[in-house]
Amino acid sequence: MKNLHKFSIDVGKVVIPARFTYPFNYTPHELSKVAVSEVCSLIESELCADSEVKQELQRGKMFGVLVVKYQEELGYLAAFSGNIAHSNQYAGFVPPIYDLLSPDGFFVKGENRLNGINRKIEELNGSSHYVELSSQYSRLSEELLDLKRSNKEKLRSSKLERDSLREKHPDNLELHAKLITESQFLKAECKRVERSKIAEIQMVQDELVQLNQKIDSLKLLRKEYSAELQRLIFKEFVVRNAKGESCDLLEIFANTAQGFPPAGAGECAAPKLLQYAYLNGMEPLCMAEFWWGNSPKEEVRRHGEFYPSCKSKCEPILNYMMRGLNVEPNPILMRAGGKRPRPIYEDEWILALDKPAGMLSMRGKIAVDSVDEWLKVEYGLNYFVAHRLDMDTSGVLLVAKDVNTYKRLQDMFAHKRVKKIYKALLSRELDEKQGVVELPLIADISNRPFQRVDYEYGKSAVTKYEVIDSKNGSSFVSLEPITGRTHQLRVHAAHVDGLNAPIVGDNLYGKSAERLMLHAESVEFIHPVTCERITISSPCPFTL
Repeated sequence: MKNLHKFSIDVGKVVIPARFTYPFNYTPHELSKVAVSEVCSLIESELCADSEVKQELQRGKMFGVLVVKYQEELGYLAAFSGNIAHSNQYAGFVPPIYDLLSPDGFFVKGENRLNGINRKIEELNGSSHYVELSSQYSRLSEELLDLKRSNKEKLRSSKLERDSLREKHPDNLELHAKLITESQFLKAECKRVERSKIAEIQMVQDELVQLNQKIDSLKLLRKEYSAELQRLIFKEFVVRNAKGESCDLLEIFANTAQGFPPAGAGECAAPKLLQYAYLNGMEPLCMAEFWWGNSPKEEVRRHGEFYPSCKSKCEPILNYMMRGLNVEPNPILMRAGGKRPRPIYEDEWILALDKPAGMLSMRGKIAVDSVDEWLKVEYGLNYFVAHRLDMDTSGVLLVAKDVNTYKRLQDMFAHKRVKKIYKALLSRELDEKQGVVELPLIADISNRPFQRVDYEYGKSAVTKYEVIDSKNGSSFVSLEPITGRTHQLRVHAAHVDGLNAPIVGDNLYGKSAERLMLHAESVEFIHPVTCERITISSPCPFTL
């Protein structure tokens, strides 16, 4: 079978997974790991043999593997997201669901038409006549402003001269009449000159308006045609599932929050792999996606590391394509493991809890235990969680017992008047024993809950760090977030421009483990009611 790879090593003793991989949060199965290792060799020997392909891959690309059973034998498929060096078909990798790059396809023809419209817009914008008119309009507008300033000064000085003459000759009625005539004439002359300049500007402006109307109509045509082309493309992306059903992307996304497929939907590795397996009578067993190449500046992506499927583009598609498969449960639903928060401080106004890893601070969209719900059950009162810890982070969490205390605590957090210390286990020995990480962060709206670095639109994020112990390829560190951005410590630890050392167990920005090795060890603040300085601590449950 074309594109089906046999394992080059004996995997007969590896236990076949009972359930298919939950693609949005998983630990790669051993078969997937072996397949990825062999695909990496294929990338090195085949794809990277072409210098243009190698150069593009060095900039970074997501690949995927799907372990399948075909005619009672194990094998695996390989795929990459999007295209590589202007091609989406390479030997050994499954083809796209729909070939956008086919020279005879309507997409290429449509793209050529869009390019033609773009060229017309560029020609009009860059034509010598348009440039000259724009320059002329700017010049004449400046001249009009200068003329108005000059006339205003001329009228002002003329008035001063007339007033002076009137004071010197208060009884000379003939002179007064003459001065009035002169004033009227000067005002009329100033207005005449200004009107002449305005008329000149209007002529140029009329020509510019006509040209801009042509440009705007072309832009509207481009927008309408682009939207129609996108609709036609997504209509061609017809995907299958394990039940033998078929559905196009327009139907799949119709009932989602987006309502319409985002750009690039259907071109990621995972949908390609499942589609090929279904079309060729293969039984999907497990899958994994991994990054190849350099780390991008915005996202946390590391060469050879595994990553979950993206949410905005792939989640609706894969949820449909996995119908009929026995899929693993979402591991997030299992993380708290029945653990409950432990009270570590309490007074009349504040309750401090030691939150277990795997428990939400506040109730979310998924059916996972949360601290706020636990408080209602345990205390039967409306207590208020004053800040948040990531679900996978353990440690000190402050709770207010009334609205006023809650508002004061929130204000203290917002104005950085609460000192927070975290302990973390990092996946690398750090060279610098202490320092500061400053990387602005913003939500990756196309791949929530991920955060990314964005120097233009990101919010300032600052973290102090200090190495407590370092050995055997790991570092035990103290982290102090000066700001409080979502996933700040996780991104600052993992990003190549940060510590370049993901927190151990970080299933989003690093590698999964038994838990995320991040613990909120202490908070220090001035009590909002008693005004006493207070420190609340929870011993870190892990170390080197």
